[in-house]
Amino acid sequence: MHYESQNGFTAAEAERAFGKAVRAGRRASLTRRVLRRCLECATLGVFDASGAGRSAGHGVRDIPIEAIAGTLEPQRAAQFDSEFRPTARVRRRWTSIWLAEHRGVPLPPISVAAVGGVYALRDGHHRVSVARARGALTIAAVVA
Repeated sequence: MHYESQNGFTAAEAERAFGKAVRAGRRASLTRRVLRRCLECATLGVFDASGAGRSAGHGVRDIPIEAIAGTLEPQRAAQFDSEFRPTARVRRRWTSIWLAEHRGVPLPPISVAAVGGVYALRDGHHRVSVARARGALTIAAVVA
């Protein structure tokens, strides 16, 4: 099967990028174990939805990716580590978003809630993971 896009990126490149992100997560996990560091610090934080404030300024704006500190969805916490590196379970969705970004397909903004001085994700976990893997500094978000 051949999945080449108009600008030359292939599904094989998406698979390589995914593998690199997964391996980085595994290396970080192993390093934490060997150095006897906090294993829970490596898991994606789950924020309580009641603690998520509503901001007056709705609309799409760019936010720093580093300011996204966790999720409001407990089931997503097992799919990503604290650095939004993916687990092997999310391969198909992750690679499809990676390919879409490289093809120039406009992706919807993520949805976040302001919690203290950081943001908790409502929607867009895979988009954040791909953006981080690609080295993006900001991402379009609806802050609610």
